[in-house]
Amino acid sequence: MTALVHPSRSTLPERVGALARRPWGLYAAVAFVALLVIAALAPQLLATHDPLALDYPHSLHAPSWANWFGTDESGRDLYSRVVFGARESLLIGLGAAAVGIALALVLGSLAALAVKPAAVVADRLVEILFTFPALLLALLLIAISGPSAGTEILAVGLGTAPGYARMIRGQILAAKRSAYVEAATALGHSRPRIVFAHILPNALRPLVAVFALSVGQSIVWASSLSFLGLGVAPPASEWGALLDAGRQYIVQAGWLIVVPGLVIVAVALAATTIGRHLQSALERGEK
Repeated sequence: MTALVHPSRSTLPERVGALARRPWGLYAAVAFVALLVIAALAPQLLATHDPLALDYPHSLHAPSWANWFGTDESGRDLYSRVVFGARESLLIGLGAAAVGIALALVLGSLAALAVKPAAVVADRLVEILFTFPALLLALLLIAISGPSAGTEILAVGLGTAPGYARMIRGQILAAKRSAYVEAATALGHSRPRIVFAHILPNALRPLVAVFALSVGQSIVWASSLSFLGLGVAPPASEWGALLDAGRQYIVQAGWLIVVPGLVIVAVALAATTIGRHLQSALERGEK
């Protein structure tokens, strides 16, 4: 008697990852990012209302043809506020990703390529950043400079840097042990030439995909800080600030939380999709 074999059921993250790897998923992600770029550069082309216009008689109206995403407690059109908030949210995401990758590049390169004392210092600094909670770091920075977009960029960038620094260090160490570096050494190439012509170009190639992934992660982190009241102050329409403003109306006007949250999730998913396809393209190029 043969035993019945039940097919394994994929989890939700696996299903989302499988969808993201399909070509049409990439096209949808690129189209969505293109809309975000338009919203960031020329929000008036997509917005239907003035995002700061107060209309108290129409406050907390549910989504309708007149107000696609509904209105907030002051009667402002939520759709227009989401559109105008794209610029600040994307700038924070891009800025935090740039800070995190730049700091990780310095620390990871020092830990893998510098002389032993400097490499040990870089390793210990990465470990310290790993053990220091990102939220406490954000509180420290906000206590010093106050809540602002710049503080969010710095806090999120510092919080994400240690993980990327470890990855860069591992990539560089793997490149140092590769056959092409051994061949270059045997040919008598100088150490600077080997580092800049062979090790760094091959070790840092995955950073293109990592940066795309980091933008989505940074936007989620920055929105979390704004939701806790540690980010951009009202009446800014940054997406995390919209979440913070709408949480006290979650029962009578749930769209104030749901809509900005879905936008943040969509941005993170689009960035992840593009990053995975870039990573796959780079891996195919190496073969």
